[in-house]
Amino acid sequence: MGGGVHCGEGPDATEEGGEGLWSAARLEALRQVRLSASADPGMERFARLVAETLGVPIALVSLVEADRQVFPGQVGLAEPWVSSRSTPLVHSLCQRVAATGSPLVLADVRQDEQTCGSAAIRELGMIAYAGMPLTDSEGHVLGSLCAIDTQPRAWSPRDLARLADLAAACCAELRLRIMSRYAAHAQDAADRSQAVTRQYAAQARLALDSSELMLRAAEELADTAGLADVRRRVRNLVTGNLKPSYVGLALLDGQQLRWVLDSDVPHAANLSGQVFALEDADPRARAARQGRMVIVTGRAAQRARPEQHGGTSPGAAGLETAVCVPLLGTTRMLGTLVLGWDTPHQVDLTERAVLTAIAGYTARAIERALYLDERVTVATQLQQAMLTELPVVSGPQLGALYRPAAAGELVGGDWYDAYPLGAAARGSQPPGGAGLEPALALALTVGDITGHDMHAATIMGQVRSMLRQADFDHPDRGPAAAVTAVENACTALGLDATGTLVHAYLSPAGGGAWHLSWANAGHPPPLLLERPGGQPERLAAHDPLLWPDLTDRPRTSQHRVLPAGATLLLYTDGLIERRGDDIDAAIDRTAAALAAAPANRPLPALLERLAAEIADPESADDIVLLAARIPAARA
Repeated sequence: MGGGVHCGEGPDATEEGGEGLWSAARLEALRQVRLSASADPGMERFARLVAETLGVPIALVSLVEADRQVFPGQVGLAEPWVSSRSTPLVHSLCQRVAATGSPLVLADVRQDEQTCGSAAIRELGMIAYAGMPLTDSEGHVLGSLCAIDTQPRAWSPRDLARLADLAAACCAELRLRIMSRYAAHAQDAADRSQAVTRQYAAQARLALDSSELMLRAAEELADTAGLADVRRRVRNLVTGNLKPSYVGLALLDGQQLRWVLDSDVPHAANLSGQVFALEDADPRARAARQGRMVIVTGRAAQRARPEQHGGTSPGAAGLETAVCVPLLGTTRMLGTLVLGWDTPHQVDLTERAVLTAIAGYTARAIERALYLDERVTVATQLQQAMLTELPVVSGPQLGALYRPAAAGELVGGDWYDAYPLGAAARGSQPPGGAGLEPALALALTVGDITGHDMHAATIMGQVRSMLRQADFDHPDRGPAAAVTAVENACTALGLDATGTLVHAYLSPAGGGAWHLSWANAGHPPPLLLERPGGQPERLAAHDPLLWPDLTDRPRTSQHRVLPAGATLLLYTDGLIERRGDDIDAAIDRTAAALAAAPANRPLPALLERLAAEIADPESADDIVLLAARIPAARA
C-alpha cells in the first residue's frame, strides 16, 4: 500500500481482548439468539434500513461465531457470499468490533495498518467501513451492524448517529430473542413456578413490543415532510403500542412553548395560539427547561393536556398519568413530547428507554421539518410576492387563480402576469392594421419554469421581470420579440431558464372587438370561446419551448380578433395533467366546462369551478389560470 501503510494479515481476534470471542457466555448468548447463516426477516429489515438511511451499497447484520461470521441480515453481497451468508474470519472486520466492544469507523480500510490486508477488500469490494457493536443484556458483543461502501467515504456525524440508533434497536431485538428463549426454558422447567414463567413471557412480549416500536420509529420519522407530518406520525406511532389517551407536541419559541396542532383531532382548532412560558411550573415546561423526563400523576397530570388548561374543552376527560419527554436537538432544546393516560399508568424502565429513543427520533425529524418548512415558507412568499395584482382596466374583465401543489413542501415556477402597455402600437395590431388610432393595450402572460424548488421560483421571478422590461422598452415589436429578447438576455447572462409560456397582447380593435396577438413557447394551447354557448377553440399554433439550445429558431406572433362577449383562457399544465390520463382529453374537458359555464358567471368563480372540476386534487404541480372576457355588446 502507498502512503507508508504497513499491512499485516488483517484483524486478529486474539488481539485486544480477543480471548473473549470464545468465552462460553458469549457463545451461549449467540446460540440463544438462534440466528446463523440464513436469512431472517427482522435482521434483513435492519440491513435494508442501514443501506437506505446511509446510502451504502452493502449493509450487514454480522454475528461473529467461533470460526466464521454469519449474516442473518444483508443487502448488496455478491455470490458466493449471498448464498452462503457467511465468510471466514479472515474477511471479518466485524470480529474487531466484537473483540474491542467499540465502534470501528474507517474511511478507507486500505489505509489502516490493521485492516489493509483484509481479504474483504478483494473479495467483497470493501473500501469504507462503519460498524457498531451488537450486545446482549449482559454486555457480550455478539457482532456488529455495519455499513460498507465500495469507495472511500468520510462518515459524517449524522451517518454515525443514525447507524448507532439502528444498532440500538437491533440490540433490543437480539436481547428480546435471548429473553424469549429463556422464557421458553422457564416454561419447560418443572421446578419453575407458573408465575415465573408468566413473568418471563410478559417481559418477552414487552421487549418485542419495545423493539418493534423503536424500529418503526426509526422508519416512520426518517422521511417526514413538515411539522404537521411529524405531529401526525408521532401520534400514530405511539398510540398503537403504548395506548395513551393523549399525545401532544410543544415546541420552544423563544421563552415560550407553543403547541403543534393536530388537524386530525376535532378539538385542535380550539387550541390556536395555545402557549405557556418556559419558566412555568407546568410539567411540560419543566421537562424542556431541565432537559429530563417528568412524570406526573393526578391533578398535576391534567396540566399536561392543553385543552384542560384554560377550559377550552370542559367536557374532555382528565389525565391520570402524564409523561413529558424533552426533545433535545443537535444544538438546542426543541420542546416537549407529552403522552397522557386517563387511567393510572406505570412507566417502567423499559418504557422510559423507549420514550427517550422515540423523543430522539422525533427531535431529529423536527429539526428536518423546521428546516424544510422555513425553506418552503421563504420560497412560497417569494412566489406569492411575484403573482400580480390584476390591473383595473376599462375594457376586458380579468380573472386569475393560483393554486399551489397538493404537497405543501413543493413550490414551483408557475406564474401569471397582467399589466397595461400604454398606447397600442404596431406589434399589437393585426397585419395591415397600423392605421388604427393608438389605444391602451394590455399584456397577459402565463408561464411555467421547470422545477419545484426555490431555484425554479427564483428563475421565474427573473424571467417575469425581464419580460416586463422587454415589453416596456419595445412595446411596438409585439409579444414574439419580447420573448426573443428574454431568451437573448438569458443566454448572455448564463441563466438556465427552461420551461413554457404564452405571452399575449390585447388592444381595442373597434366596434367592441379586441385584437389578440400572442406568442406560444411550447405551452398548452389557450382556449378561446368566441361567444356564450359556442364551442371553444384551441389556439394551437406554437413555437419551441424555452430552452438554451433552441434559441436559433425565430419566434412568431399569431393574431386574432376577439368579438364582444368572447372569453380567452390561459392555464398551466397543472390543470390538465393527471396520472394515467390523456392530456388532450383533459383539454377537451376543460373546453366543455368553459362552454357550459353561464355567460354571466364572474371570472374568479369560473376559474375556481374549472380548477375544482378538471384538476387532480392530489396534483404534484402548481395550477395557474388567467382569463380575459371581452365585454358583451350593448343591446
